Amino acid sequence: MNKPFNAGDALQPKSKFRPLSVNQVEVGGFFGPRVDVVATTTAKLLFDRCIEARMLEQVDPDLPNPGIVIPFDHGNTVTTQMFWDSDFGKSIETAAYALNRKRDEELEARVDAVIDAYGRLQAEDGYLNSWYQRIQPGQRWTNLRDRHELYNAGHLIEGAVAYYHATGKRKFLDIMCRYADCIDATFGADANKKRGYPGHPELELALVKLGRVTGEQRYLDLAKFFVDERGREPKYFDQEAIARGEKPEDFHFTTLEYCQAHKPVREQREVVGHAVRAAYLYAGMADVATEFSDESLDPALEALWSHLTDRNLYVTGGFGPSKDNEGLTFDYDLPNETAYAETCAAVALVFWASRMLGRAPDARFADVMERALYNGALSGLSEDGTHFFYDNPLESYGNHHRWRWHRCPCCPPNISRLVASIGTYFYGVAEDELALHLYCENAAEIEVAGTKVGVKQETAYPKDGRIAVTLTPEAPVEFTLSLRVPGWARGFSLAINGEASDATPEKGYLRIRRQWQAGDTIELDLEMQPEMLYAHPKVAPDQGRAALLRGPLIYCVEETDNKAPLNAYVVKDGAPVTLDQAEGLGDTVALSIEALVESQPTDALYATTPPERTSASLKAIPYYLWDNRAPGEMLVWLRREA
Repeated sequence: MNKPFNAGDALQPKSKFRPLSVNQVEVGGFFGPRVDVVATTTAKLLFDRCIEARMLEQVDPDLPNPGIVIPFDHGNTVTTQMFWDSDFGKSIETAAYALNRKRDEELEARVDAVIDAYGRLQAEDGYLNSWYQRIQPGQRWTNLRDRHELYNAGHLIEGAVAYYHATGKRKFLDIMCRYADCIDATFGADANKKRGYPGHPELELALVKLGRVTGEQRYLDLAKFFVDERGREPKYFDQEAIARGEKPEDFHFTTLEYCQAHKPVREQREVVGHAVRAAYLYAGMADVATEFSDESLDPALEALWSHLTDRNLYVTGGFGPSKDNEGLTFDYDLPNETAYAETCAAVALVFWASRMLGRAPDARFADVMERALYNGALSGLSEDGTHFFYDNPLESYGNHHRWRWHRCPCCPPNISRLVASIGTYFYGVAEDELALHLYCENAAEIEVAGTKVGVKQETAYPKDGRIAVTLTPEAPVEFTLSLRVPGWARGFSLAINGEASDATPEKGYLRIRRQWQAGDTIELDLEMQPEMLYAHPKVAPDQGRAALLRGPLIYCVEETDNKAPLNAYVVKDGAPVTLDQAEGLGDTVALSIEALVESQPTDALYATTPPERTSASLKAIPYYLWDNRAPGEMLVWLRREA
């Protein structure tokens, strides 16, 4: 039985940076209305659609067993029905953040009912997996490689931690602590334990969350074991396959690169395989590196980060171009129309980037976190909170749209929980330093240098780059305040209590150390001008093209604002770009750019004369907003004038 605990028992940061919990930040500004949409609409909708898909029937032992509802893929290996616990876990997490935003008795009762069902399902030894308890009993721990058993546990743990933070209720947390204890009793380096690890990483970072909230070191130790053990010889997944009577070489995806288990993590230098698995693993590695001050993970994390961001990252912050493996192929392979760029991958990149900030402020990581958040991830949720993208292409001929639901519904609760918990990504707090990673209007209560400090951000960001931060410590206190200067900012100004400061960024952060007093105000003004971006020549689809950027936002052109075909437009390097508005998108800042449009005087398929060019103007909107109005073509990379 776990010992009682409260928030004061949670493991405290030392010389490392921790995020705030969701109940410490009140979000307004750009994200406030989006959090409200999730809280009032999406959180309930997720439960509706999970139950409509028959997930509760599988979880609740008091209901008739639904049997196999979704067919197997890859022979008789996998069905997405095996992942249903993870969908419920993320949906509970989303609901927790929604309840933190706005208490809703009906939603809370629905969550409690699902938690009660999991309580009834849980085995005496703490084991908890609806598939292996209800659909294929007697097969637990037999196929960690393919069947998401430990992945499901991770998402349920994250849901339990969030629900505890938001409501103070610990029933679900107690249930998941018992399951974590069962996992801990099963896996480890001891001779009587299995030396396995998750086929789909996620449990690693969830155990760190659980260790932090409960104060139990053994959960952190288990996370470290899973990271350390992964990919070691003899390969656990190969041994496991042999024990099932299978040949390891018959693995559907042919190589353990697919699940990043091809070599020990400290030897990995290139991002390979399934994109979401990769980013979850690297997030867990970064967490372990932070919690254990384990510098031996740094070379791998740095190399992996560079490999992704220098050669394999879409301009939107999405990654994983291939539908076949939902992941990586080869360097500079970044097609636009067929881009997979799964919403979950961008969400997972936000997780990884945020954890790379666990040891020190560094704008390399925060800039990518922001790019992925505002573009590749946020595009996955419609403005009304009811429809979702699974894949996120950078070009569409009018046939790509958000869907209501999916038989693999991992993305809807994933993007929803990210948006609803967005305040937890704004800050990092260490013993005597407070870092501001993301800018958005909010009010937070933070303890730094042993003193409670109220922090208030006032800003219209990302509409403009003006940010005012007001500090209200309970008593005068000395600490370092670090403010990010994004890499896209071509200039900035800083003033403290109205006096200009000549501070210069260190690794992209203005680090201001002084004794702070109630009412101290810091004003940061970031220069936010539209710019053109150009891809490396090795990115073949983007040769002779340019993309538009303003602040953290990547822009695209849609047929609803322009005339198709969008590839008939040509822009000139350095062409004037002005701020504009787009119909049907409120006060969103759109961009207008001077262009030429090509046309042929005849309908002939081919002609011996070049097309005519006439002056035109293109209107562009933030990429995350596309497909919220009339259907039609969309394009991120615009043709450039030769």
